[in-house]
Amino acid sequence: MAKFVRQGHHVFMCHVANGNKGHAVIMPEELRIIRTREAVESGAIIGATEIFNLDVPDLEVDSGNPAAVRALIDLIRRVKPDILITHGPDDYMRDHVETGKLVFNASFSSSVPHLFTENPSFGKIPPIYYMDTLAGVNFLPTEYVDISETVEIKLQALHCHQSQIKWMLEHDGIDFLDFVRTVSKFRGLQSGSAYAECFRRCETWPRISTARHLP
Repeated sequence: MAKFVRQGHHVFMCHVANGNKGHAVIMPEELRIIRTREAVESGAIIGATEIFNLDVPDLEVDSGNPAAVRALIDLIRRVKPDILITHGPDDYMRDHVETGKLVFNASFSSSVPHLFTENPSFGKIPPIYYMDTLAGVNFLPTEYVDISETVEIKLQALHCHQSQIKWMLEHDGIDFLDFVRTVSKFRGLQSGSAYAECFRRCETWPRISTARHLP
């Protein structure tokens, strides 16, 4: 995302779940506020144009929920994205997997003229790219992006999520920033760069094209 911004593109971020249950000590409503603030701070470091939040409680993301689908349809119509990047079907938790399905459903539905939302229909059905899984487990990439020049920005953005980073380090012994750097270096090793991210394109008609969409 930081690389897209450096190239002059507008990047919009949307958080579907609000993170309210992602801590064993901080209570949900307080954590919801903290996580929202951290997301905005993180997006600002990357240079995102705008950060949206569907505010769905943790563990309740449902790709079949009409209200959530409609909210995302309207957001896609408002933003008119060239591409969408989301979670793939092999992600490690249900909220993430359902988010990927939600993006798939809403991005197609956004093109249907007689499904009315606040914003008019967006005629294009954008291509979808699934991001790498945690630790790259069960993920076979089809495309790589060299992030050697922006990896430090990525880590700075992740550092904003202190309610997760600090908790994982203190209570689980996981240095998540090092975790992410290690995976990025591993993907770079695969693709001939210092650091890389990898993706897999959603291979469904009419989302396939010969164009290179990733930076």
